[in-house]
Amino acid sequence: MGNRLSKISTRTGDDGSTGLGDGSRTGKDSPRIHALGEVDELNSFVGLLLCEDMPPALREALVTIQHDLFDLGGELCIPGYELVKDEHVARLDGLVEHYNEELPVLQEFILPAGSRAAALAHVCRTVCRRAERSIVALSHAEQIRPHPRQYVNRLSDLMFILARVLNRFAGGSDVLWQHERKRG
Repeated sequence: MGNRLSKISTRTGDDGSTGLGDGSRTGKDSPRIHALGEVDELNSFVGLLLCEDMPPALREALVTIQHDLFDLGGELCIPGYELVKDEHVARLDGLVEHYNEELPVLQEFILPAGSRAAALAHVCRTVCRRAERSIVALSHAEQIRPHPRQYVNRLSDLMFILARVLNRFAGGSDVLWQHERKRG
């Protein structure tokens, strides 16, 4: 991996370009930088979610996910580099299975609401979906491996499940969408 940053303000991006991890430069509006930025934003929102009260095992899983997202950003930053592997996707599959098995089957759509932690998990889910769209767009412009796309796809599913888990942890439940809700 490239050198660690020792100087943050270099002014080299004043022309609208930015450096990649392999030393090349690209436009700050390139699909690669969009995808990288979306993953960075997602990681920041996971950090915000970690400020909330939650079960210790869930907290540890989210900290690991933050490290994975940093690796994912590294992979996006260095064209052709591989950091996210099958085992990262498999770990998310395991978390999805583990946390989903204790939840009641959904009979209706749910709203992104409830406890503050659950609402933040829903924000993470929507930012994750945006990151996924950016990674897909990047894959149309440049060749990338499938693992980054698979990882964020699984992670958005996990964040939906974790929102439900966090509502229960807070003593609540899912906030159901009411199709026939009276408006007025």
